[in-house]
Amino acid sequence: MVQLVERSSFPALMDIATEPVEVILEWMDGKPEEMSEELKIELRDILNGTGGIQQREEFAVLQKCVLSRSDLSFETLARANKAQLEILVAIKTGIQAFLLPDLSLTESALIEVFLHQRCRNMACQSLLPVDGCKCDVCCTKSGFCNACMCTICSKFDFDVNTCRWVGCDICSHWTHTDCAIRVGLIAMGTSLNGNNKSSDMLFECKACTHTSELLGWVKNAFFTCADKWEKEALMKEFDCVRRIFHGSKGSKGKQLFWKSEELLERLKGGLDSTTACKEIQEFFTGLEKDEDQSNGYVNIIDHQEACARIAEVVQEAVTKIEEVSDEKVRAAKRARATLEACEKELEDKKLALREMQFQRERRKLEIEALKMKLKLKIREAEMFQAHADEALRKVEILRNLLAEKTSEAEEDHCKYLKLQLCEIEAKKRDLLDQIQLQDQIQWQPDPSHMLMVNRIQDVLKQVPNIGVKDSLHVPVSH
Repeated sequence: MVQLVERSSFPALMDIATEPVEVILEWMDGKPEEMSEELKIELRDILNGTGGIQQREEFAVLQKCVLSRSDLSFETLARANKAQLEILVAIKTGIQAFLLPDLSLTESALIEVFLHQRCRNMACQSLLPVDGCKCDVCCTKSGFCNACMCTICSKFDFDVNTCRWVGCDICSHWTHTDCAIRVGLIAMGTSLNGNNKSSDMLFECKACTHTSELLGWVKNAFFTCADKWEKEALMKEFDCVRRIFHGSKGSKGKQLFWKSEELLERLKGGLDSTTACKEIQEFFTGLEKDEDQSNGYVNIIDHQEACARIAEVVQEAVTKIEEVSDEKVRAAKRARATLEACEKELEDKKLALREMQFQRERRKLEIEALKMKLKLKIREAEMFQAHADEALRKVEILRNLLAEKTSEAEEDHCKYLKLQLCEIEAKKRDLLDQIQLQDQIQWQPDPSHMLMVNRIQDVLKQVPNIGVKDSLHVPVSH
């Protein structure tokens, strides 16, 4: 059985973020793995942000401590154990996938991610820079991966086959459409179409500064990928196109903006996605016909050359999109596995939470029942105390009454004894007088008199504390 030690003898997250690797390794050496898992769970809770601003501030402090350290070189990190590396990488990148047990990386891969030598996207994991790219973005942005990250925000997601990512025709670097709009890389510009110049919305790649025409890119996306989009995804795409061409001053861009806005509102009103896809494709086809008619027959050669060039560029772009699409599909599968693992863990947490809530409610009911019993016992005790107080009061009354009766009885008994004593004293005096009288007259006793004298003596003997026998003298004849 694993013997758990006190938490004070095991490093906390702040210790791992600030203390030297060797010190943390010594602390963690020989300790049960459950303690490392507790630290990972604690960090995952912080990264989830369920604790509000306090947890966000706590994570900001941890990340600042890790980023400010200069001692975390490859040689130093190679001496750390895997749990320590996973926590350090998760703090630095802010990605909790590194803490999941089912998607763990090797120690060397974790070190490479920490040192920006490998992509931090668990679904990509490309070595950096990808394909040895030496553009300004890949060279200046630490940890940037041009295979899956935005050139502006350096973030990644798992969206594929969408207008929300725009790619460069030359360097194949990708950018979030919203990021490009925010920093002004999507704006009005002049594009060359054969010998004709037209003004419309263009995208300028941050990596190579090449400009790409967006109308054809949006058209290819809808013709290639729209059939795979569900209604909700299609609404997001129309909203993205609407934002791209919101500031367009060209006729085609304005028409596309209005059409996207119209179809978005109709989808919200109940239009099915198939009809919406068909209408937008017909809209793009109509734009091509209008362009052919506006160019006229005189420019047929230039138009063919332009179409051939556009077809070549489009074919190249489609090929690149398909390649990136396949890669993103694989990335999406890996991400889906990660998501399923997270969802499973979330379900386990929810189940544990429901169990805790059930136990909490049961404890509440038990506490309420105990409180009711306690109140009843208190009331019973108060009732018994009242009865006891009443009994004590009655006992005191009876005691006082008994004392009074006893005093009266003693007084009556004393009076009775005094009366008895007085009567006996009177009888005694009468007898003494009679005896003295007989002595004086020298009375000759006879047997009857002797009998009477004996009786008198017996009576006198019964009187206490009186020496009658000594003073009594009856003459007896011989």
